[in-house]
Amino acid sequence: MGSNYDTRNRLCFGFGTIGRDMFYAMVSMFIMFYITDILDVHDATLALMTAALVGLRVFDAVNDPIMGLIVDNTRTRFGKFKPGMLLGSIVAAVCMVLMFTDMGLLDAARNAADSGASDAVITNASILYVVVFGICYLLWDISYGLNDIAYWSMMPALTTDQKTREKIGSFARICANIGLFTLVVGIEPVTDMLGEAIGSRIQGWFFFAFIIALLMIGFQLITIIGVKEPKGYFKDEESTSLLDMFRVILKNDQLLWVAVSMSLFMIGYMTTTTFGLHFFTWVYGDAGMYSIFAAVLGVSQLAALSVFTLFSKRFTRRKLYTGATILVVAGYILFFFSPMNMLFIGAAGILIFVGQAFIQMLMLMFLADTIEYGQWKLGKRNESITFSIQPFINKLGGAIATGVLGYSLIISGINSARTPEDVTAEGVTIVKAAMLLLPLIAIVIGYFINMKAFKIDEKRYAQIIADLEERGDIGKTV
Repeated sequence: MGSNYDTRNRLCFGFGTIGRDMFYAMVSMFIMFYITDILDVHDATLALMTAALVGLRVFDAVNDPIMGLIVDNTRTRFGKFKPGMLLGSIVAAVCMVLMFTDMGLLDAARNAADSGASDAVITNASILYVVVFGICYLLWDISYGLNDIAYWSMMPALTTDQKTREKIGSFARICANIGLFTLVVGIEPVTDMLGEAIGSRIQGWFFFAFIIALLMIGFQLITIIGVKEPKGYFKDEESTSLLDMFRVILKNDQLLWVAVSMSLFMIGYMTTTTFGLHFFTWVYGDAGMYSIFAAVLGVSQLAALSVFTLFSKRFTRRKLYTGATILVVAGYILFFFSPMNMLFIGAAGILIFVGQAFIQMLMLMFLADTIEYGQWKLGKRNESITFSIQPFINKLGGAIATGVLGYSLIISGINSARTPEDVTAEGVTIVKAAMLLLPLIAIVIGYFINMKAFKIDEKRYAQIIADLEERGDIGKTV
């Protein structure tokens, strides 16, 4: 393909995820803060919400391969990826807005408590809120999963050249991090500003969520309208059955090993990031520093992603993975032992997030390469079923992170604290261990599993592509 074609696809594909990652982070990183610090729920309600969120995320994670099957079997004049991207973004946007309001149900519970009503009335109101929230969350999770699978599985369909994929993937990850850190940096000051203007913090968060939902749809339209897929490059394949779906996943040994190592990494990464605003509010004692910290980390990750392709030209992916893991380990250790001083915490954060930026890119490339491996081994590409492993992993990581966060806030006493001074030294240790030590252990185990079991290096991938071209399963490399 020509350079103009590649450039257009790279830009339109990447820009499309700016709003997506703002949108996803709004829920994955801040829904628990909204519940605990904006809605100010009691411990019993928080325990119930935490259990519900963990259960819903695990349930929907298992559902993601079904979404991948649907995308793989989609046949329209717009292709198989774009319909799922559009439908998923619209439905998920509506559901997300609904999640960022208490729908008056928690107000009913508080009013009942103020009037001296029985605990049963309060409990029933809280349960009703959890049920309604849970329905919205489940629909959000399913529809976002459809969008996410369709979006990322489009990437390997644009090219089978590893270096071109790295360019597309690295630019997409840069755009994703722009969206993510724009939200992370802006959420505290913007919601405060909206809350003051409207006269309600709850309404301030609601309108902020509404804006993010619109951005999600708007940026996705850039990809849907702008990306042009190659025609006639891949051999036409029959529809995939439900039984075939299990075969695609379970018989692709390299996909399974990537899934295991990627799961452990994401469990660690998401657990740490989910604690962020709570840590700065209740442990560090200054919520305003969270935005500054996030801005520094955002610039660090963007810088790391910007130079990834330069490093990939000089070093193998295994060497890059090892170097990135060393940075992450050093950062976690420094963070755990750091005093409450931004100089030390900031340095630790830079080490962690630079390393994580490289690992995220490598995991994306590892996952993409298992598509051609699966096609070579099993005879079918199945991009979307393969990439359904990514949201499955993200949701599994999010479920575990939510559980660790929710119950840590209860056990440490933070959820019932009124000021940071109410948090005991023991409570601080509990939070730091859950936020830093558990993730570190998961990420290191994932590294060793990947290094031991994942066998698709640059040389083997080139041979797989050559075999597929010889068999006529793909055309000349694009």
